[in-house]
Amino acid sequence: MPYVNIKITKEGATAEQKAELIAGVTDLLVKVLNKNPATTFVVIDEVDTDNWGVAGQSVTQRRIAERQNS
Repeated sequence: MPYVNIKITKEGATAEQKAELIAGVTDLLVKVLNKNPATTFVVIDEVDTDNWGVAGQSVTQRRIAERQNS
């Protein structure tokens, strides 16, 4: 019973894009590991950019700095 957790920043991934991720990950587990798709779980967590940090800064802060430097 595979469980896959995908975490992405909350920046407007569409329902169609998320459905494609779920189907694609499920298909990959079936193909590579011969897992049963009926017992394969894929969860997508959308995290606010204020709550996702990279290199000591939130993604929100990094995006603001990138815009200011452009």
